[in-house]
Amino acid sequence: MLPTAFIAQMRQMLGDQQLAQFLKCYDEPRTYGLRFNRLKMNSQLVEHSFLQQAWNLKQIPWCEDGYYYDYNQRPGKHPYHAAGLYYIQEPSAMTAAELLDPQPGETILDLAAAPGGKSTQIAAKMQGSGVLISNEIHPSRAKILSENIERMGIVNTIVTCAAPSELATRFPATFDRIMLDAPCSGEGMFRKDEGAIKEWSPESVQQCAARQWGIIQDAISMLKRGGMLAYSTCTFNRQENEEMIRQILDHYPNMMLIKEHRVWPHLEQGEGHYVALLQNGQPEEDEATSQLKTKEKQNKELSTVWDAYTAWAKEVIPHFHLPQGRPILFGEHLYFLPTTNDLSLTSKQLNKLKLPRAGLQLGEYRKNRFIPAHALAMAVKVCEASEAHCLVLGASQVTSYLHGETIAVDDKLTGWCIVAIAFSEDDAFPLGWGKASQGQLKNHLPKGLRQQQA
Repeated sequence: MLPTAFIAQMRQMLGDQQLAQFLKCYDEPRTYGLRFNRLKMNSQLVEHSFLQQAWNLKQIPWCEDGYYYDYNQRPGKHPYHAAGLYYIQEPSAMTAAELLDPQPGETILDLAAAPGGKSTQIAAKMQGSGVLISNEIHPSRAKILSENIERMGIVNTIVTCAAPSELATRFPATFDRIMLDAPCSGEGMFRKDEGAIKEWSPESVQQCAARQWGIIQDAISMLKRGGMLAYSTCTFNRQENEEMIRQILDHYPNMMLIKEHRVWPHLEQGEGHYVALLQNGQPEEDEATSQLKTKEKQNKELSTVWDAYTAWAKEVIPHFHLPQGRPILFGEHLYFLPTTNDLSLTSKQLNKLKLPRAGLQLGEYRKNRFIPAHALAMAVKVCEASEAHCLVLGASQVTSYLHGETIAVDDKLTGWCIVAIAFSEDDAFPLGWGKASQGQLKNHLPKGLRQQQA
């Protein structure tokens, strides 16, 4: 049962005729979508007849990589999902990153990023070049965000866990583009979440609008001259959408509205979304690109671990190349921190900042040995590794590996190798690491990712 005040609000917005269509859509099944990961899937694979037919895929009109799927097929349970070939995402939510239009090499912030749909969409468009900072203030949600970044094989993303105001003090006028998918009253969630209906009230709309305004002010302070801000919500009311944009334009004369877009559930296949693209004035033509800051002096421990990684990588993943950046050590764990010509994070910026994911986790150094991280396996392509054990979809070894079990391999296979699932004779995608010895492959899939046995 929809709240009476909500229906009255929608009548005022849509009129009686469209309101009837809008309310009717709540009796219809919701739509489901997935977005293919261009960091791993090329056009030929996306258009492969197996994928198109397996889940009855139909193109989402506003996202080149997005497809509607038949929910009964459950692609989220498929090994290809574990391999990071696609991200399950509500179709209308794909509009925001498309409008933001991120480019390779840019410095980008996703300010309220969990669970990761928009961040992974942005990262795919960046193609491993530039820096994406994905922030989530709640630690448990930041952990989920980190896991999704890892599964999709993204190498140039830093996950932070901080209040927007804390980031604003560290990164003034820093970002080329900012995605702000603002916490909202969630009216677009009503069809799939009865809890959202119970939590809604006119007062909650006002509270959300007040909170959004505070976050927006922090976001604008971090935007470069000429930078782009995409503001989006999954709610319908004007107070959190058009009126919020008008408030921005009134308060910040330099901000310009480039475009607004809505997805209505009674007009298109989606739960509903609003997105506005704004620009922080025109970029200064004579603004010179800042040079890379001098790297901080690396201590002896970092040098030792980095040397161990490079020696290991030369042997195991000889054709894998890291993006522009620098190594950084957290205890025994080695990360690779991405940088651009505009952003090379300093110790001052990182000091006491919660970092669930400080770029790409490479591995750890224990007992004078380098142990690769699962994130590294997901970032590597099979052709970049010296050894790979490829599993055929449907084979019992796929299930055994995803359960965390040791599997039998050829005696000739020794040492670290990528364990991958084969899409076709020429295409295979990593599931994780294994270490072979005497015909047995020790499973290095993290315990938290292992599927429960039926």
